[in-house]
This record gives sequence, structure tokens and C-alpha cells, in this order.
Amino acid sequence: MRTKLIGVILVLAFTLLLAACGGGGGEESQGGSGEGEGTTNVSDAVEHTIIGIEPGAGATALTNNAIEEYDSLAGWEHVEGSTAGMLTELDEAIRNEEPIIVVGWNPHFMFAQHDLKYLEDPQGVYGEEEFIHTITRMGLEEDMPSANTVLDRFNWTVEDMEGVMLEAQDSSMEEAAASWVEANQDSVAEWTEGVEPVDGQEIELVLTPWDSERASHQVMRIVLEDLGFTVELTPVDPAIVFQAIATGDGDASLAPWLPVTHGAFYEEYQEDIVDLGPNLEGTIIGLAVPTYMDIDSIEDLEPAE
Repeated sequence: MRTKLIGVILVLAFTLLLAACGGGGGEESQGGSGEGEGTTNVSDAVEHTIIGIEPGAGATALTNNAIEEYDSLAGWEHVEGSTAGMLTELDEAIRNEEPIIVVGWNPHFMFAQHDLKYLEDPQGVYGEEEFIHTITRMGLEEDMPSANTVLDRFNWTVEDMEGVMLEAQDSSMEEAAASWVEANQDSVAEWTEGVEPVDGQEIELVLTPWDSERASHQVMRIVLEDLGFTVELTPVDPAIVFQAIATGDGDASLAPWLPVTHGAFYEEYQEDIVDLGPNLEGTIIGLAVPTYMDIDSIEDLEPAE
């Protein structure tokens, strides 16, 4: 009996030793880098797929360029759809701690809501830091000097914009913008100091239909309405933003991302618009992943077979 007991103990000890050494084939890491046994390659785990946004977005065109430029992305699928669809898939993946690669950009509330990181872009396909500019139609300064002055002075930070966008998830963009204006009267006073009010003068602001631009344009709408303007907001695709301002169909826009994202549109229409310069600094576009994923660069990915 004593001999049998010793034998059982030895077998159990050996089994535990194998498990501790990984000999039992432990669970695979969904976010692993693909190095060594017991991990799942990130590229395989996401099925060589990037979750994108609207087909007309500048970030979409840049992602298509990245797939062409990077050998590590050869054969990858870029799923174009909508920002809402991308956010739904991102939320679900993070809730389950699953791997996912999405098209990301700052400012956006998803970076305030989740722990995300950008994959390094050694080839610079997505460009360096960008700026959001304010552009106007020719003659706006003469026709609407008060509005032109406010538009020229308008500037805020990535944190300002993301704060409005995040608050809007629980209310509306109009309410979130009004809350920001109320809480940031010092900034508003800098934009409007010495500006003459008007009596119902109409102005049309043209914007792209994304939350970042909805945030800035709703803030500007409130500021201009407080000065007596009647403000119309018109959401359109990026190419139409520039076309509308160049032809005078719209008066101004706070939406252009330069020099890369909307650079081609800017080059096409720059002779027919007025560029008042940046209203926000520090924008970023790139491929983003949850921080729990063990990968740092686009070049760390692997092409589809």
C-alpha cells in the first residue's frame, strides 16, 4: 500500500511539472505577437482584416494606400462601411478582449472611452501630425466681417473636441456643444471680442458628416447665433466641402484635415478659397488596436497567404 501511494504521488508531481512547463498545450493568446508556441499570430487572429469607415473618408483612402505600400499588408481586406459600424465592432472586441485592427483618428471619443494605441507607420503612409483648417469662400471677409473675424480666431484643442464628442454619446451633439460653450466662456470671449453683432444675417457652414466636425461646427453655430447670425449646417462628402466653398455655394468650413488627408482636394481648389489656417493642432490618423494586443508596428503584421 505504501509503495502504491508513493507511486501516485510521483505521477501527480510529474503531471503538475508538465503543466507548469507548458507541456499540456495551454490556452492560446488572442493578442499575441505570433512568436513562440502557445500564441496566435495577430494577422491570423484578425483574419487579415482591417475594420474601416465610410468609403469617402480621407482615412479610408490612406488605408487603401497602406495596403498597397506595405508588404506586411499584402492580401489584406479593408472592410469599408461606417464609423458607427466600426465602433460597434471595436466595442464588442474590447468587451471580449479579442484582437481587432481599426482605422483610427484623433480627435475621437473612442480614445477617451477605450485604451487604444496606434501601430507605428514607418513608411509614413498616414503622414505626420495634421491640422484641421478653417476655409472660407472668396469675399466672405467683405460680406460678413463679423463672422469672418470669429472664424479666423476660432481655435481649440484635441481634448476640447473629444470632450464634446464623448458627452454627445449620452445626449446630443447640440447639447454637448452648448455645454462646452457655457463652460468655456473665456475662449468664446477671445473669439468674439470687439465683434459687431448682426441681425439675422444668413451664413452656411459646410462640414463632413463625422462627429469631430459635427462638434466644431455645432460650437461655431452657437457662437455665431449668439451674435445674431442665422446659421445653416450642411454635411457633405469631403470633396464637396471644397467644391462648395470654391464655388460660393457655402460660406465657410472648419473641416479640412491638412496637409495629407484632404490634401488632394486642397490642391485642386486652393486658388478659389481662402485658408484662414489651423483651428486645431495634433490630429492623428492610423491603424489603431487595443493596448492589450502585443503588436507595435504595421511592419509586424504578416501578409495573407
